Amino acid sequence: MCCSSLLKILMFIVNGAIFLVGAGLLGMGIWVTVDSASMLGFLDHIEDAPAGLKQLGNVGYLLIGLGVGLTLIGFLGCCGAVKESRCMLLTFFIIVLIIFIAEVAGAIVLFLFQPLVGELLRDIGGKVADSIQTSYGEKEGLSTFWNTTMDELKCCGYNNYTDFTDSPYNTAYTLYPPECCKQDVRCTFANAHSANMTGCFDALVILIEDNAGIVGGVALGIGAVEVFAMIFAMVLYKKAGK
Repeated sequence: MCCSSLLKILMFIVNGAIFLVGAGLLGMGIWVTVDSASMLGFLDHIEDAPAGLKQLGNVGYLLIGLGVGLTLIGFLGCCGAVKESRCMLLTFFIIVLIIFIAEVAGAIVLFLFQPLVGELLRDIGGKVADSIQTSYGEKEGLSTFWNTTMDELKCCGYNNYTDFTDSPYNTAYTLYPPECCKQDVRCTFANAHSANMTGCFDALVILIEDNAGIVGGVALGIGAVEVFAMIFAMVLYKKAGK
């Protein structure tokens, strides 16, 4: 009896956390979808972008789907544990198992096709740099995105300051964005060249590499939680049948 009560408490805690994460993802997905000036708004300004890149514009709907799925899983797990409903517990187990298998398969595919991912990023990089040169300083969505990104990552352009050469902003003011110069000076070509700020792509890669251990740890933690949740669900499922 004590063991069963402990399992119920653990199931409730784990699935309560899953429910809250799902609610957070749902809110983020709604924000990204509704807010036209969000991070992904710049994709609309990239001409002839690869099909895979254009699909990133649907990330808001993906987040909404994940949020709804996780809140449903959390609800089924909590209610199934409290009410000892065999139907809810079995449904919870099947959904979590499918998600776990999909995560493992996705990790394997990403590992095997890593070189192709690098080629895709290089192709995307050329398109993004072209969009900066043709639209920065003219299209508000793209300009806002790059200003925010450069300010947050302390970087300049996709590759470097040369991405802004002959852009509408550069043509109008004969200057480069202030973020491309380290000091509070007029960001002329000479100052931008002297500052030689890191490109945002390289800055993002460095950020990911610096936090790779945290990302890996979180991924392993999520996998462990899913495994334990499935074990708890099956134990409660068998007890509920007696």
